[in-house]
Amino acid sequence: MVEIIAGEKGKGKTKYLLDKVNESIKSASGNIVYLDKSQKHMYELNNRVRLINVTDFPVTNCDEFLGFICGIVSQDHDLQEMYLDSFLTIANVGGGQINHAIEKLDIISEKYNVKFVLSVSKNEADLPECAKAKIIVSL
Repeated sequence: MVEIIAGEKGKGKTKYLLDKVNESIKSASGNIVYLDKSQKHMYELNNRVRLINVTDFPVTNCDEFLGFICGIVSQDHDLQEMYLDSFLTIANVGGGQINHAIEKLDIISEKYNVKFVLSVSKNEADLPECAKAKIIVSL
């Protein structure tokens, strides 16, 4: 399952995402990973959540990012949820690639039973139809 938190920059998506991950850890039976573009939110996350700074790795395009995700999934058989803050930035998604990225995340999610929650810095109206159906919060 892929869920999207949409809204322009500065609307509170990261705060909502942090609250959501910290709430879900209370009832999680598996592992939770939080991907971000920095270590900035390390102390706001529950210590059971694994924070990965994507910029520490040589990920330069959307397909490399999807491979990076597959690597994380393949190394953790207890992985239950992944939270992706600043999705468009960390995934290097440009133009029409958002459809491609979401379709691939859907496939990974179904096959390996991992829930993805994405923070996307765009208004709901600016997102493609495949993404609009996955929006859980629009700020």
